Order: sequence, then C-alpha cells, then structure tokens
Amino acid sequence: MKEIRVNFLDRTVFDSRVSSADVKSSEKWFGYLVGPAGALLLNAVLSSYLNVYYTDVLKLTGIWGGAFLMIFPIVSKIIDAITNVLMGYIIDHTRTRQGRSRPYLLLAAILLPITGILLFVVPQGNETVEVIWIMLSYNLFYSIAYTIYNMSHNLMVPLSTRNSEQRGVLAVFNNVANIMITGIIVALIFPMVVLPILGVDKSKWITMACIFSVIALPFTLLEYYYTKERVSEETAEDSTGVTFAQQMKAVFSDRYMVCLLLYFFFSSVFVSFKNVALIYYCNYVLGSYNDGITQTLVSVIGGLPMGIGIFAVWPLAKRFGKRNVTMAGYGLILAGSIICLLDPRNMVIVLIGSFIKSMGGLPSSYVFMALMADTYDHLEWKNGFRVDGAAMSIHSIITVTVVGLCTGIFNLLLARFGYVAPELIDGVTVASTQNPAVQNMIIFFYLAADLLACVILLLLLSQINVEKGLKEKQEEIAARHHGTGE
Repeated sequence: MKEIRVNFLDRTVFDSRVSSADVKSSEKWFGYLVGPAGALLLNAVLSSYLNVYYTDVLKLTGIWGGAFLMIFPIVSKIIDAITNVLMGYIIDHTRTRQGRSRPYLLLAAILLPITGILLFVVPQGNETVEVIWIMLSYNLFYSIAYTIYNMSHNLMVPLSTRNSEQRGVLAVFNNVANIMITGIIVALIFPMVVLPILGVDKSKWITMACIFSVIALPFTLLEYYYTKERVSEETAEDSTGVTFAQQMKAVFSDRYMVCLLLYFFFSSVFVSFKNVALIYYCNYVLGSYNDGITQTLVSVIGGLPMGIGIFAVWPLAKRFGKRNVTMAGYGLILAGSIICLLDPRNMVIVLIGSFIKSMGGLPSSYVFMALMADTYDHLEWKNGFRVDGAAMSIHSIITVTVVGLCTGIFNLLLARFGYVAPELIDGVTVASTQNPAVQNMIIFFYLAADLLACVILLLLLSQINVEKGLKEKQEEIAARHHGTGE
C-alpha cells in the first residue's frame, strides 16, 4: 500500500495554531490538558459505568445463561484489536502538512458523539434486536471511533518534540487531563450526584450519554488545533520504503520495547479488573447501593495524591529517572494493598490503604508515556526509522483487548456466583444484598489482585533501562537528519 496523502488537510484552515519550534504554554494547556478532556471524559464515563448500564439497567446478565456479557466484550475486543493494527498502519503511511497522526483527531471529533449516543439508545422488547444493537453500537464506538481517537491522541506526545524535558512536561499535562479532569467528574461528582439521580431509569441514562457525547466534539477540535507534530515534520521522508512488517520486527526485537509492552499489558489487566469492580465494591461490600457517599470517599481519598503529585512527580523523575521513581511507587502500592486487606469492609482502613496506593501510583500514571516516547527514540537510533504507529497499535490492542477480556471474565463470575441486579419499583431503585461468594469475588478483583501486580511489574521495570545514554542517541539522530552523521 502506498503512502496516504490527504490533500484537503493541507489547506490553511486546518493548520495548527502552534507554530513555534519549542513547546509553548498554549500548546500545553489547550492541546494536552483542556483539549483531550472531552473524549477522555466520555471514555472514562463509559469505562466506569457502561457495564453497570448493561447489568443493572438493561439487565443483560441473564441472556444466554450469563454467557452474553462474557462473550460479546471479548469478541468485540478481537475486532477492536484488528482495527487498531489497521489504524497503526494507516497512521504510519499517512503524509499531510498537518502530520501523520494528528489529522485523524478531526474524524474522531465527528464520530465520537454519534457512536457514544448509539451505545445507550438500545431498543428493548426483542432480545435478538437488543443483542445485535448492543454489539453493533459497541463496535462502532470502540473499534472505530475511539480507536481512531485513541491512536492519534496517544501519539501526540511522542511526535510533539525530541526535547525530552518538554516531552515529559507534555506527558504530565496529558495525564492530568485524564486523571484529574475525568477523575473529578467520573470518580467524585458522578457517584455523589449523578448516579443517585439516574438509578436504573433508562431515559435518564440516555440523557446523560447525550450530554457527555456532545461535549466531546468541541474539546477534540481544540486538541487538534493546539497540537503539532514536530518529529513528523523532521522525519517526513525518512521512513519512505519501510514496511509495516519491518516496523513490527523492530518493535519485537528490542528488549526495552518488549518489556515495556509487557509491563503495560499486566498493568492494564489489573487496572481493568479494579476499575470494573470499583462500583460493585462500593455498592455491595463497603457501602450501600448508590448511596452517594462511599464511592465518593474512596475516590477523594484515593485520588487526592494525584492532585499533589502533579507538582512532585516530574522533578523526582528528572532527578532519579522515570523507571526508578516508578519502581519506588510500586513499593508503596504493595504496602497500601496489604493495609486494605487487613479489613476490606472497614472504611477507615480501606481509605488509609487507598491513599498510600494512590501515592505509589503517581509515577506510573504521569510519566509512562514519556518513558514510551524515550523508547521510540531509542528504536529510531537503533534501526534508522520510526515505529510510532506500529508500536502504538500494539499498545492500543493491549488496552482494548484487556478491557474486554477483564470485563467479560468479571461479568461471567457475577452471573455464576449469583449476582442479583437491582429493580426499579414505583420509581425507586431497590438493590438486594449480594451473597458472600459475590462479595469475596469483588474484593479479590478490587483489592487483592494488586499484590500480584506489584511483583510482576517490578520485575519488568527492572529490565527497562532505556534512559541510559538517551541524550547521546538523540544527538546522533539529529546529526543524521542534518547530514552530519554516518
């Protein structure tokens, strides 16, 4: 397949509002903090509550004897994995004046609101129609719309600049958008205010989905106009003739990249299980159904260090190294997990442990993408060409397939252990007390799995020493581009 050249994006109206060679404040604030907030907020709402909509509002746990909510997410994520590979290939073979990845943010801005709404307007009354609608709408959003956005968005930091310090700052801003902005609404306001209003009333859920879906449009356009691909401009002709197979070979033959992708895989597995279990843990183990207090407290105490860490994590990473600070963080996560498991039904103990775990999670949350970007530069130095799209397609495949797999397993176990969905009686949501087997399963996925995660992730991080000699490698790359290298 030849390179994809999109001529209409070469017009002035589509130009980036960023023109400087160095990263400026407007780029940081609008392109990496405010701009991504719309799409990330929509995805965060869906990641946290779409499964609740399926189990509690649409009551899908009984379809196919409980197998539907296990099979459909897994099958859908296989489809999603395929589209991620295709999207990575397309990005690596796209050439426009606006960049290779950034132009697809425009397409995502249109698709995200439409497909986000379709997820919730599910017709009921005929089980076959309901199942088909759910599978189609789910794949339109995740396999197409969000794949296009997520691939483009995640490549903005690595393609923004070669300056490691500026790139690290952008990574922090990028993660602030994800952790703080979405966290305030999804983890605090949503359980405290929105969920008690929604209950299991389908019409209210649809209204909520429309609001968050439409919000994504203007914010994504803002992200498009206030980002810039300086690395793409610099290497516009360097990767000509490099095949996707060569890029994949370069990715899988590098120890640092393989360890980094494995690290991301296992991290995603444990985070996915924890995310899907959170609301069930707060509703049935630690508190009562949508009480507006329990999940808010867990989110506030657990998320408080994330706000403090904005100012501390990057200076620490600069001084001690991104990998080393991340490894130290997992020591705190291990300690916090042990504290939580001392009494997983005791609010005070769980909040103390959650606070410590959140402190430990700061480095992995804020500097991971900067470490990934360092590895992209290392691979360019090693092979003589960029592998951003190929590597990011694998990164995205891990993200989407893991979420589907973990959600499917969790839903199957809910059905097998006897989960009882709440009912809407005379306009009031009434929830049952879950049996001990369901409660223990939820506790395992929300709290106990972190112990295993720490051991695996620490072993992998110990092998990722890509920061050593990176500055010299970047200087050699720059020399090549200016014709003074070998």
